[in-house]
Amino acid sequence: MTKKDHIVHFEIPADDLERAQKFYSEIFGWEIKKFDMPATGSTGGEPYYSVYAAETDEKGMTKTPGAINGGMMKRKMPGQPFMNYISVDSIDEKLETIKEHGGEICMPKTEIAPDMGWIACFKDTEGNMMGLHQISPTMKK
Repeated sequence: MTKKDHIVHFEIPADDLERAQKFYSEIFGWEIKKFDMPATGSTGGEPYYSVYAAETDEKGMTKTPGAINGGMMKRKMPGQPFMNYISVDSIDEKLETIKEHGGEICMPKTEIAPDMGWIACFKDTEGNMMGLHQISPTMKK
């Protein structure tokens, strides 16, 4: 069987971060913690919140097979969608394949933060937006 890329992270944009945090924590019991991002990278130092929808181990990995955690951030543009991020070995190669198959690149490969890796966004042939995530080699250690 060939390796399959899988969803590893979700991201919730919010107009009112306090209201959104209250909504998800009270309804689903998710734990939400502020994560200070550096001024460089895709967030530009904006506040980012880690969303723990699943219990994690001491390394921060989910304990439940198939479960993922995510993040929450201030909405940057009208209509910014809820995003799922797919883990890939090479964003550059995957973006080329997406274009070859009729997809549209919405955001090119962008560093998340130093040593965290990169993200990119695309629309599929049906207009659905998704993200790609490539882990930095230093994070794999």
